[in-house]
Amino acid sequence: MKILILGSGQVGSTIAQNLATLPSNDVTIIDIDEKALHHLGSHLDVQTIHGNGASPFVLEQAGAADADLLLALTRSDETNIVACKIAADLFNIPARIARVRSSEYLEYLLPDREEADNTLSIFNLTETISPEQLVTEQLAGLLSYTSALQVLSFADDRVRMIIVQARQGGLLVNQEISHIIRHLPEDADCQICAIYRNNRLIVPSPQTVIIEGDEVCFVASTADVPIIMRELRPKEQRTRRIMIAGGGNIGYRLAKRLETQYDIKIIEFKSSRAEWLAENLDNTLVLQGSATDESLLNEEYIDEIDVYCALTNDDENNIMSSLLAKNLGAKRVITIVNRSSYVDLLEGNKIDIVVSPHLITIGSILAHIRRGDVVAVHPLRRGTAEAIEVIVHGDKHTSAIVGRRIMDVQWPAGCHFAALVRENEVIMGHHTETVLQDGDHVIFFVSRRRILRELEKLIQVKMGFFG
Repeated sequence: MKILILGSGQVGSTIAQNLATLPSNDVTIIDIDEKALHHLGSHLDVQTIHGNGASPFVLEQAGAADADLLLALTRSDETNIVACKIAADLFNIPARIARVRSSEYLEYLLPDREEADNTLSIFNLTETISPEQLVTEQLAGLLSYTSALQVLSFADDRVRMIIVQARQGGLLVNQEISHIIRHLPEDADCQICAIYRNNRLIVPSPQTVIIEGDEVCFVASTADVPIIMRELRPKEQRTRRIMIAGGGNIGYRLAKRLETQYDIKIIEFKSSRAEWLAENLDNTLVLQGSATDESLLNEEYIDEIDVYCALTNDDENNIMSSLLAKNLGAKRVITIVNRSSYVDLLEGNKIDIVVSPHLITIGSILAHIRRGDVVAVHPLRRGTAEAIEVIVHGDKHTSAIVGRRIMDVQWPAGCHFAALVRENEVIMGHHTETVLQDGDHVIFFVSRRRILRELEKLIQVKMGFFG
């Protein structure tokens, strides 16, 4: 596959790294930053072109005439969408994916259209990736469970994967995993996919004992998640009061989405933006000021806040305000951090949860370009592992897995079968005698990313299926 990537920033370079490792891919990166291109060219097996990705001359030089995929991932929305339009109209590139950050393009609906088309539909994009929207969904999921470290949704939210730290008082703490059936209702079930203990991965067996401090990754039907959480932590009070630092796109979207469910306060530094927020939010208290102002936080009873969310565009400001809020009594702190090196340093210390927009964006892009019918790709554990949802197709003759029991399939080492969703039925991976059927949604926990190519080949349908 011939792939053109516009943008050599953190997202573009990480995607290039993922794609360039596959021998079947021919990757070219276009950017105006010569230094970044030189660095990538010396470390990856990719071609580099210096220039503006929205220029037809530059695209032609990069080989757009016979490209299969354009990934427009620059920091400029306008560059990304114009490049996709040129790629479609002048070079007929079949797949065109653009990263679009501004909500205005997504929310402005075109008049006189039967469907609810937004402005982007006129630019011939095949897919759009909105980091702000993806991060908002991730944050909303985290806020729905008081103590979760990560919340992922699969199969139209029929199944969720949760990462939670085990605490003394949980019913299963200091017991073997097999004992969980003693506490669960008859119709409840779960699959514990992985345990991280002192940053070391443990692939659990029924005899594995969960101890306090373990980070436990489990899959369960969405309705059963609260019951499973009780197995790992003592029952905690429901989140009621939320304070958001930063009234940008993400802060506004999150407040708008949750203001009817929680008591929300939002702190915005710019007075003009604060006035706009006050006019556009109905049940949210808007405060104009600095999130690192200790007196402001104390005046707004930070010690009574259940969750403090630092969502500004400044990593250092988010970190400092989060540490201050935690020190002043906020029960739980969630922080957005863009620099991946900061994520590794901060997570699990005084800041409870660090959310990386880049990792979330990368996962969404990979879901669009992975082979096979891949529905979702979510990075886990700072990107060292992944949760993947696929739809399997075919029959026993055209597929390596359909028509076979879970236990009979030779899954790649490091790939763990988490759950299966068949219409409204949710089946956990430990039911290994289950026979896979055409159309099943399968969720995998992948602890070794280098085996993803083996998994993609395994789930692909042989050509006879289409004949």
